[in-house]
Amino acid sequence: MSVAAAHFVLFVRDQRASAAFYRRVLAVEPRLDVPGMTELSLGDGCVLGLMPRDGIARLLEGRADPRGPAGLARAELYLLVDDPAAYHARALAAGAEELSPLAPRDWGHVAAYSRDLDGYVLAFAREGA
Repeated sequence: MSVAAAHFVLFVRDQRASAAFYRRVLAVEPRLDVPGMTELSLGDGCVLGLMPRDGIARLLEGRADPRGPAGLARAELYLLVDDPAAYHARALAAGAEELSPLAPRDWGHVAAYSRDLDGYVLAFAREGA
């Protein structure tokens, strides 16, 4: 079995605000932007989806509560990019909260961490020191 593509969907409070945030941070335009879903291509068959929390609750007939406990990070989006400092700076300028500045990490990457508008952890990294 092989995976042809990977879609990562974040459940967001405000689809429009989150779409504007990620459009600015990633410097890409959505490949799909309709009520209920925004999709941004991340390259090589990888897609970031932004779905309103109410949409997933409706889709799964109330079987999932995407809100989670307040203040608790529910997921991390870790992206290997050419210039993590530029991505991190754009995230901060777009309203993200800095969690950790760009620094060498013990697993061999240089990475910076922030928190997006919905509390998801964003990491922008590159290999090497």
